[in-house]
Amino acid sequence: MAIYDPKSLKAEEFINDAEIRATLEYAEANKNNVELIDQILEKARPQKTATGCVCAGLTHREASVLLACEIPKKIEKMYQIAEEIKLAFYGNRIVIFAPLYLSNYCVNGCVYCPYHHINKHIVRKKLTQEEVKAEVIALQDMGHKRLAIEAGEDPVNNPIEYILDCIKTIYSVHHKNGDIRRVNVNIAATTVENYRKLKEAGIGTYILFQETYHKESYLKLHPTGPKHDYDYHTEAMDRAMEGGIDDVGLGVLFGLELYKYEFAGLIMHAEHLEAVHGVGPHTISVPRLKRADDIDPDDFDNGIDDDTFAKITACIRLAVPYTGMIISTRETEATRQKLLRLGISQVSGGSRTSVGGYTEVERPHDTEQFDVSDQRTLDEVVKWLMDNGHIPSFCTACYREGRTGDRFMSLCKNGQILNCCHPNALMTLAEYLEDYASPETKATGYKMIAEELEKIPNEKVRGIARENIEAIRSSNRRDFRF
Repeated sequence: MAIYDPKSLKAEEFINDAEIRATLEYAEANKNNVELIDQILEKARPQKTATGCVCAGLTHREASVLLACEIPKKIEKMYQIAEEIKLAFYGNRIVIFAPLYLSNYCVNGCVYCPYHHINKHIVRKKLTQEEVKAEVIALQDMGHKRLAIEAGEDPVNNPIEYILDCIKTIYSVHHKNGDIRRVNVNIAATTVENYRKLKEAGIGTYILFQETYHKESYLKLHPTGPKHDYDYHTEAMDRAMEGGIDDVGLGVLFGLELYKYEFAGLIMHAEHLEAVHGVGPHTISVPRLKRADDIDPDDFDNGIDDDTFAKITACIRLAVPYTGMIISTRETEATRQKLLRLGISQVSGGSRTSVGGYTEVERPHDTEQFDVSDQRTLDEVVKWLMDNGHIPSFCTACYREGRTGDRFMSLCKNGQILNCCHPNALMTLAEYLEDYASPETKATGYKMIAEELEKIPNEKVRGIARENIEAIRSSNRRDFRF
């Protein structure tokens, strides 16, 4: 039997089934242990230091106790601390991005995804480089600066060379005042050599959802294709980091397996990355299974309700305080609004999950990976965020200034990242307001910028930010950053 070892490079040892089951038993036994729960909550709370705040985070066992807790007052305390942590390290900023689907050709048999190879009626499509360029121009005309590219796993139709060509094309497109400044990549697990190629291409974060950490379920859900190899898939982040990619993004697809098991596995994966590489996940995504082409979520019996979903989100924030947390347009406006205060720091906006969808006037559905619940335009999302007290940020400065991996985390952990992020968010918001916003959004945005500038504590930084924003407004200059 495999022994739990967070420093191991073997999937069965750092995501250890026996340890997860023992964790769930411990959590169930202590879910009403008020003294222990209070100790865990106190450990999770941000502690002020001379330079800002620090957070201890939580172990997978501690976090699982909180997730199992059903005491209403303690759950509300979790939510309060999650919001404290989010504000301490990310402020009221919300980073905005969009997915870009390159190809839905896929050789895998994943039973929860409409791209599975036995789906014979879905339209298969792969963008040419000219079509990639057209999609990028459409995204730039919306105001996007950050993309997450997506493609099915198909060595013939979607080889690594195709992905690299697409990245090169995306970065080459300079349309009016538009530029895509960061390309994150969500493609199948691959080799160290291919990860090196992605790093050399200038990607931001490499994202790979585990889907489920429960190995038996994983093998059933992925019956055919290269993704069937649980160990190879689960160990992908270690190969990515060996290949030089220091920003990686985790996630499970909630609804495939029992959520408490998935949660424990997810936190254990984060602990493993920290133990082996000295830096945890740059992001954690929280997607839920949604309806799509030939996929009915009611066919799966592990769906979670909105209250459980909120609790999971808050507990992730308490356990892994420094990670970015992502929620997509899979979720409704109401759900996204609730989760923003519980730790979410990134959202997608104006998203289309079909191949070539951004160049179409009407939203196409024949190549969608999942139904989009929040179908508002990017301008509507930007206005909504500001109306709720959040700064929409299009910032990509850390990635381009080399503040990635352990350097980003060290700055985040001592609170110094705030000295860069807040003014950078305001300057990129000003770019959006000048180039893309509706009159109403523009008016709301500049009112927010004026108020937020006064909150920058460093007088010199505040003065430079104010001068740069004025230059954005008056002289058409762009891309200022700290």
